[in-house]
Amino acid sequence: MKRIEVLFSLMLVIVAGLTATGYVSATPSAGFTEMNGDVFDSWGICRTTASGQDGFYQITETGFRPVIAFQSLGENADLAYSLGEQIALKYPDQLQKAEAIFYFVRDRVNYTPDIDQFPYEEFAQNADELAAIIDQNGVGYGDCEDSAVLLAVMYKGAGYRSAIAVGPGHTAALVYLPDYKKAAATFELEGEPGWVWAEATGKNNPLGWVPKEVINVELMAYEISEEAIVPAKPPTAPSTIVTKTGKGTSSQPFPFFSIILLLWLLPLFRRRKRAR
Repeated sequence: MKRIEVLFSLMLVIVAGLTATGYVSATPSAGFTEMNGDVFDSWGICRTTASGQDGFYQITETGFRPVIAFQSLGENADLAYSLGEQIALKYPDQLQKAEAIFYFVRDRVNYTPDIDQFPYEEFAQNADELAAIIDQNGVGYGDCEDSAVLLAVMYKGAGYRSAIAVGPGHTAALVYLPDYKKAAATFELEGEPGWVWAEATGKNNPLGWVPKEVINVELMAYEISEEAIVPAKPPTAPSTIVTKTGKGTSSQPFPFFSIILLLWLLPLFRRRKRAR
């Protein structure tokens, strides 16, 4: 009997230790459903692929719609939105406030490929899931879409306009800061200048740092707002962002090339089954 008690105690210690190690060793939490190798949340959104009308970014041949961000806005607003509100109260200056939110995400989300923390090549966390891990452990783990979605939601909570951009194999957040002078480059979204790139996946990146790979490159962007979490079709004319630097503005791509870009992006975001 004592041996059983000792073994039971040892199991409790191991479980407690695994829990304390954080999210890296975690698997999808309760409430998710696996169907045909893909994972769906309680809203019916697939977390293991970005493409298709049920994908977390709803990337199709005609556009994209980051539906996963809507899970933390409006009537669903929770911890991530509240974190943005709390940081906003600490800084009266709009630009300082924007930087504080950016550095909160940059410094507390350790870049981690999905396969290193989930048994899937792709697994997107919504803003509140990642914020809850940060709130519990002081640090969270995620890749580019996890940081982008968290940033975009927190910016909305702080009262900013924010968007999510998609490029070749990459995604990041945008925040509307027309008076921000520290940015290496700014972007125009649907002809409106003043959008700043928020790249939180590098520990030394300042707000407004822009990777050279996205300068003068055709990118799609979607300004997030309170929208219904339904598998709606993305707009037929996807919004395009263009870079604006001191040397001029890149030309606006034709819709035909935008569609070609999206067709190219689809396989980059499509879930690849893990080799067994």
